[in-house]
Amino acid sequence: MSTLSYALSDSATMVRRQLKHMRRYPSLTLQLAGLPVVMLLMFVYVFGGTLGDGLGAGSGGRGEYADYVTPGVLLMAVAAVAQGTAISAAMDMTEGIVARFRTMAIARVSVLTGHVVGALVQTFLAAAVALAVALGIGFRPDAGPVEWVAAAGVLAMFAFALTWLSVALGMVARSVESASNLPMPLMLLPFLGSGFVPTDSMPAGLRWFAEYQPFTPVIETLRGLLLGSGIGNSGIVSLAWSAGIALLSYGWAKRRYNRQA
Repeated sequence: MSTLSYALSDSATMVRRQLKHMRRYPSLTLQLAGLPVVMLLMFVYVFGGTLGDGLGAGSGGRGEYADYVTPGVLLMAVAAVAQGTAISAAMDMTEGIVARFRTMAIARVSVLTGHVVGALVQTFLAAAVALAVALGIGFRPDAGPVEWVAAAGVLAMFAFALTWLSVALGMVARSVESASNLPMPLMLLPFLGSGFVPTDSMPAGLRWFAEYQPFTPVIETLRGLLLGSGIGNSGIVSLAWSAGIALLSYGWAKRRYNRQA
């Protein structure tokens, strides 16, 4: 068997390990999926009437705001799973399992691959739950099959980047508790972008930050694809952010893991 075959086989084993963790501890998956849903329901039913009227397009109200806010909630689901991934990676690093793997004849890359693929599965489960609830409360996308596939690709691309970042954060954390806090800023970025209100309604300094942080072009790309409003250059910007975050985070996580292992 070639080196590549061994790596693929070991990676598949580590992915199964992560999926078994999800099955054994379903409360964590439910918590990660539940937070975006709670935020969606709160913003649509508590603030949606007023915020929808303030969008300045269409008929306004909760229905229009549900259309506007759903892409941001999908990104919240991605960020929520990133926090869980950091905790999982920190547990492996601090509880001795990495040292145990080091004594076994397994591909080093397989441990990291298991975390990443497992997190992507969890991300799409959380996003699917959030999307189903959004459709139930009034989200009405105007997307064909091609746009849905493109939107899923954009979401997967950004989730892949944030997953590598969360794995790296989990690797550098000194404890599981600190690992749970390091990705917290990711949960705030959809609020400090175009996820819940248009950026042109913000003060100048905050507006500049909101327009140039990585979540905003991804949200705008998803919104344009799902609602048929066009994506401009946000698709290219999203790709650039995702590729940059993924490459830097992969290198960081790999160096940290090799130093430990």
